[in-house]
Order: sequence, then C-alpha cells, then structure tokens
Amino acid sequence: MNQIQGACLPPSAPRFTERQGQYLAFIHAYTLVLGRPPAEADLQRHFKVTAPSVHQMVLALEKAGLIRRQPGTARSIHVL
Repeated sequence: MNQIQGACLPPSAPRFTERQGQYLAFIHAYTLVLGRPPAEADLQRHFKVTAPSVHQMVLALEKAGLIRRQPGTARSIHVL
C-alpha cells in the first residue's frame, strides 16, 4: 500500500508540484477562454513573478513532459 507516515496516497498521485499544477491549470484555462496559449509575459503578470522565474517553470514543465512547445514560436505552449 502507498503509505507515508500513516497517510494513504491515491494510486495515481500527480506527477507535479502544487505550483506546477497552478501553472498547468492557468495555461489550460487561458487557452480555452482566449483560443490561444499564453505568452510567458501573461504567466508573469498572472503569477506576479519575474520573467526568469516563469521561464524556469516553463522549462521544468517541459522537462517533466507536462507541456510541449515549439522553439522559436511565440505562444506555442501546449498542455499534454
């Protein structure tokens, strides 16, 4: 059984942190509402963080296989 200090984990625990989940949810919702993915500047404004912080998060999400993007193409983030 999946137990950590007496707590049971669901069989399909998320493969991402809470903060990464917030970014994924924002990207998904933004794309649904506006019909195009957000730019990194949109993420920066929404989460009130610096441009390097957003870029590092995007790279981490891509490395984890949670998003896909086209290098050199603006607004190409796609949640997998």
